[in-house]
Amino acid sequence: MKYFVRYGEIGTKSPKIRRKFENNLIKNIQSELDCTFDNNQGRLTLITDEEDCKVNDILSRTFGIVSYSPILETNTNKDDITSLIENTMRKIIKEDKFNPEKDTFAVRCRRVGNHNYTSQEIAAYCGGVVIKVCDAKVNLSQPDFTLYVEVRDDKTYIYHEKIRGLGGLPVGSQGKVVCLISSGIDSPVAAYQMLKRGCQVILLHCDNHPYSEGSVDKVLKNADNLRRYSIGNPIKVYSIKFGKYLEKVLNEAPPRMTCVLCKSGMYQSAALLAKKEHANAIVDGSSIGQVASQTLTNLEATRYHCRMPIFSPLISLDKLEIEEIAKRINTYETSIIPDGGCKAVPKHPETHADLELVKDIVEDINQMECLEKISESIVRLDS
Repeated sequence: MKYFVRYGEIGTKSPKIRRKFENNLIKNIQSELDCTFDNNQGRLTLITDEEDCKVNDILSRTFGIVSYSPILETNTNKDDITSLIENTMRKIIKEDKFNPEKDTFAVRCRRVGNHNYTSQEIAAYCGGVVIKVCDAKVNLSQPDFTLYVEVRDDKTYIYHEKIRGLGGLPVGSQGKVVCLISSGIDSPVAAYQMLKRGCQVILLHCDNHPYSEGSVDKVLKNADNLRRYSIGNPIKVYSIKFGKYLEKVLNEAPPRMTCVLCKSGMYQSAALLAKKEHANAIVDGSSIGQVASQTLTNLEATRYHCRMPIFSPLISLDKLEIEEIAKRINTYETSIIPDGGCKAVPKHPETHADLELVKDIVEDINQMECLEKISESIVRLDS
């Protein structure tokens, strides 16, 4: 079977970069499918003997693909084109994918190469073949069914489906990021959004034991959900014993500053792991104003001491929008499993932290010294 595989923004790149991205996309697909590719003037054609259901499953979960279509191929002469269209339309009607008694149709044609007819002429000819088969009505503006015909030199391809893909960029084309992942709803969605932008994701879970329980199992389950969208690129999952740092914060800092100092420590712990993994940025699930640590002033205070870029792809989304994505990628049900929450959260957390005060407290508690010590506890959870 053959499939046209279409990309979007990859096509806006320079020829050299486009080829690099195309090769990345092909490599990712071939990590899951036994297939070959024909790359003709930016048209990727996938060739495989794998089952349709497997091909559809993989292509539907591969970032970088805007759409794809199962295609049928014949020689570019009118007799062969006629025969293929007749057989295909009869099969489509039999499978109840098109009802000529009530559905309208249109033929869309593209042509590449030298032929003794125009694209409009071959489209009209193919439309006539369809009418001969089933006497359906034509509607060129809003058809119920569309038959696509692509004439490319001495080969002609027809298809009737354009199956939507995830879009984005091929995973692995944009380097590595360390994503902070909790047991909640937001952080897995943030990781998913970075996969969509072509980043290879490394997950870091800050284990707050004894101040929270039951988070590790949820993190591992959602890591498996995210792996479904990281085709061709492994997702490592790390954990750090963050409870030791939280204990220090609770003992030595003002209670209202706990959440601010906690998030500050998480960013810096992620930066330490990023250096070891040769990652270029840190990612979290922050959304402005959603919780105490995500007010604008607190975002500034929590990120001040981290000297690595921090991306928050959910920053402008509200909770309902985030939950909608979580449900779509199957992380929502795991994230809402009760786990007791964090017992270190103060009764009245600081919502507008004074940066100068945060600087003083960070220095007073020797924050970096503590974080470097607990960074020795970072371990792989998935190995």
